[in-house]
Amino acid sequence: MKKALSLILCIIMVMSAMVLTACKGSDTYEIAVVTDVGQLMDKGFNQGTWEGAEAFAKANGKTYKYYQPANGSDATDNDRIAAMRQAITNGAKIIIAPGFLQATAMTTVAKENPDVKFVFIDGWTLTDDAGNALPNVTAVVYKEQESGYLAGYAAVMDGYRNLGYTGGGGGSNPACNRFGYGFVQGAEAAAKALGLEKGEVTVKYSYQHGASFSASAELQAQINGWYSSGTEVVFACGGSMFESVKSAAEANPGSKIIGVDVDQSYASDLVITSAVKGLKESVGKVLEQYYADKWDTELAGKTQNLGASDDATGLPIATSRFTTFTADEYNALLAQIKDGTIVPDATTPADANNADWLADFEYVVVDFE
Repeated sequence: MKKALSLILCIIMVMSAMVLTACKGSDTYEIAVVTDVGQLMDKGFNQGTWEGAEAFAKANGKTYKYYQPANGSDATDNDRIAAMRQAITNGAKIIIAPGFLQATAMTTVAKENPDVKFVFIDGWTLTDDAGNALPNVTAVVYKEQESGYLAGYAAVMDGYRNLGYTGGGGGSNPACNRFGYGFVQGAEAAAKALGLEKGEVTVKYSYQHGASFSASAELQAQINGWYSSGTEVVFACGGSMFESVKSAAEANPGSKIIGVDVDQSYASDLVITSAVKGLKESVGKVLEQYYADKWDTELAGKTQNLGASDDATGLPIATSRFTTFTADEYNALLAQIKDGTIVPDATTPADANNADWLADFEYVVVDFE
C-alpha cells in the first residue's frame, strides 16, 4: 500500500511539474513592446510601433506582448523600469520602446541585462557611466521635418490658408518639434510658389495642453476656438491628442485634420492627410536584422536616422483627401526631398514653447499661443 501510495504521489508530482512548465512556457514572450505615455491603440506612435512588432512576430512565428507602464500619462521612470523588468521576467529577448521619455528607464534596465536587446524608437545612442555606447541598445530616429514639410506644402497647395498646429510634449519633444517646424516650412514654400502675399497664409501654433500627449477637455476647447474663428485645418501632432482635435472638428462643419505618425484617414473622414513615418516598417526592419544575427554588425550602439530616401517619411497619398493637389505633384515634391534638392531644416530649440524661433518667415505669419 505504501509503495502504491508513493507511486501515486510521484506521478502527481511529475504531472504538476509538467503543468507548471507548460504554464511558464505559455507566459513567455520574446518580443516585447513597452509603450510610451498614452494608450496602446492611440492611432499614432504607440500603435504604429506595436503593429510593426506584431506583424513581424506573426509572420515569423515569434511570441510577443505589450506592456503599458503604470499611471498612464503620469507614468514615471520607475513605472517604465518596472514594465521593462516585467517584460524580461516574462522572457523578453528584445524590447522595443517608443518615445524619448524611455531614455532613463532603458539605460537602467539595459545595463542590468546585457544579454537582452533594446530598440529605442525616436531615441538616440544610450551610454554607460563611462560614456561608451551600450552595445545592447540600438536607436531609430526619423526626419519628421520632411513629413511635416510635405503636409504643410500640400495643404496650402490644396487651397487652405488658415492652418493650425498643436504639438505634444510641451515643446520639449524633438520629434514633435521637427514635425511642426517642417509643417511651417512647407506652408512657406507653397505660399512662395503660389506668389501669395505675406499674411495670406497663417499658422496658429501651440504646445498648450499637449504635454502628456493625451486628449483633454482643455485641448478640445482650444482647437474648437481655432476652428470657430476661421482655422481650416489643424495638424494634430501628439498621440491621443488627435481625439480632441477630431471632436473639435466634428463640432465645426467644414473643418479638417492632418494626422501624424501613421495613416489616420481611417479614424475620420475629416482627415485630409497624415504626416507619417515608417514606424511599422522600421520596427520590422530592426527585428529582421536582429533575428538574422546582424545585431553586432549593424545595430549595436548605433542610431539609424531614416527619412524619405529610406521610404520612412512622407504622406499616404493614396488615402489623402485633397481636392486639387495631385499625386503627381506630391511625387515630384517627394522626389526632390529624396534626392536632396529640398532639405527641410531640422534645427529646433530644446524648448520650443516660445514664439521667437518661428518669427522670421517671409510669407507665413505664425500666431503662437
